[in-house]
This record gives sequence, structure tokens and C-alpha cells, in this order.
Amino acid sequence: MVKLEVRDLLQKFGRQEVLHGISFSVMDGEFLSILGPSGCGKTTILRILIGLLSPSSGHVIKDGVDITGLPPSQRNMGIVFQNYALFQNMTVLGNVEYALRFHPELKSRSREVAGDIVEQVGLGEHRDKKPYKLSGGQQQRVAIARTLAMNPEIILFDEPMSALDAATRLHLREEIKRIQKQFRSTMIYITHDQEEAFALSDRIMVMDHGSIQQLDSPENIIGNPANAFIQEFVINNLHLKINSLVKYVKAAP
Repeated sequence: MVKLEVRDLLQKFGRQEVLHGISFSVMDGEFLSILGPSGCGKTTILRILIGLLSPSSGHVIKDGVDITGLPPSQRNMGIVFQNYALFQNMTVLGNVEYALRFHPELKSRSREVAGDIVEQVGLGEHRDKKPYKLSGGQQQRVAIARTLAMNPEIILFDEPMSALDAATRLHLREEIKRIQKQFRSTMIYITHDQEEAFALSDRIMVMDHGSIQQLDSPENIIGNPANAFIQEFVINNLHLKINSLVKYVKAAP
């Protein structure tokens, strides 16, 4: 079932056209990564999807309903930012519970619901800590927990791991996939990291200069690159990363 459909999305900033008639769909429960270099238009798409930016033309359809003109609060989507956006004066539990203020029907048991979510993302022992006492990966899990507490139908990620060290990124990847399976969430993930996109995604939408270069499964992108950009930006870069480590792996006892 198609959960989200984007039709002929065009975005201009003054005379500059940054999206050139983008069209794609996301299936219910799918993990779609939008992969591309800086300035390719991927974050602009995310801002339009969540409702922070109105497109110059085109439509965003969710569950068959045109939501292009709706405010963020009426789209039932959640977003996880790169910089966590946590309240430093609140505990882990307080940050997650705060999100539930948008759900009056949960007010009487907001502490219980927040506590349950905190446990499910593996932060139960840290529930009474302030964010500054947590690692970067733990803070990002708080941000994910806060988004999950709002029970969104679609979760958007804006390069959530770019500020984290390599070991933390690897661990958080596993956490995000576990959370997706546990909550059966539809996720759209913005990244410039090829390895990250291939490790997480059901499908990958590769972009360059405001256009979709290829939208396919990781296997098909590797086996059937659509053009020279895919070959260079995706496949060649993946080979470079692999080759740079192979000699050390072979030398290991």
C-alpha cells in the first residue's frame, strides 16, 4: 500500500530552481533513504514533506489525501533532527513526556506512556538524567523516543548521525532498524553517506542537482547503475571505502 506520494514537486528560491519536478512514492512500513551530496535538494524535500516549506508547485499525498497545504501539526509525521533539539533543563523522561502535550487524550497517563517508550529505546536506566549527561548516541535515541511518543505515521530523519563518531553511528543504525521493525514505522531518511543508506534501506532514492538519478533497491542500484553519476557517487565511493579497509582486515589475526 502506498503511504506517501509526491507528485511533480518543483521548488524555486527566487530565480534558482532547486527541485525539478520530483515524483516518487513510499510504501507503508518502508525504509526509504534519500541519498545525495550537499546541495542536491534532499533537505528541501524533507522540509516540504513535514510542512515547514510550501512547494512552488506539485503535491504531497498521504493515504490518498492531498496534504500539500496542511500545517505540520495536521500531517501526523514526526521528525528527528541532526542536532537532537532536546530541552537541556528536562530529564530524558521529561523530554519524551513533553511531546505528549499535543495529545490531550493521553494527558492522564502521559508519564506512563513516556516511560514505556523510554524503556523500549533502551534508555530506562537514564530516564532521570539531563541530556548533557548523555552521549551523543543516547541523546539521539531520546530524540527518536520523543518522536515515537507522538505516534506518527511517518518518521523523517534529517541526517541524524552526521555529528556522531563511527562506533556510535554503527550502534544507532541497528537501533533505528530495530525500532522500525518493532513499531512498524514508515521512515524517510536523509543522508549523504552511501554506506549508511545501503545498510538501512529497503529502497534508496539517489539525487543530484534537484533531480532523481535512480530510485531502486540497494541490490539493483549496485547491479544496474542508471548513469555515470550513480557509478561515481555511489558505487565507486563504496568501493573506495571497502578497499581502504580490506588490507587491514586481511592483516588482522
